[in-house]
Amino acid sequence: MLVGFEHIGMTSGNLDATIHFYCELLGLRLVLRKSQVRGELAFLDAGGGMLEVFAPTADIARSRDVPPHEAGMRHLTFAFDDIGALVARLAEAGVEIIEAPRAAHNLEMFKRVAFVRDPDGIVVELAERAEGR
Repeated sequence: MLVGFEHIGMTSGNLDATIHFYCELLGLRLVLRKSQVRGELAFLDAGGGMLEVFAPTADIARSRDVPPHEAGMRHLTFAFDDIGALVARLAEAGVEIIEAPRAAHNLEMFKRVAFVRDPDGIVVELAERAEGR
């Protein structure tokens, strides 16, 4: 029996920058950070699941967008009450804004969405939920 969504694992080239982006700018909470044999690991709590972030000691390449003809994860999505104010704050912090807040395509699920990149180039969707969600 399914209990719930637990976490998604991702790789970071700079754990400090990743923690700053997700915790200081987006509001996730650092739950665990520890050294491991091949790098460092952190768990960031998003309220309904976590990000497991591994930063290897080796250099890593920047994330690439998944082309439409390949399977893979295209983006992470976090829900906020006001993405306009958040995107303005992220822009002031130097975060790459891919798409400014706009009306969502799936209005049954979301009112507005915006897209940014994290420090490793991973696409992050910021969403305002539709009424009743």
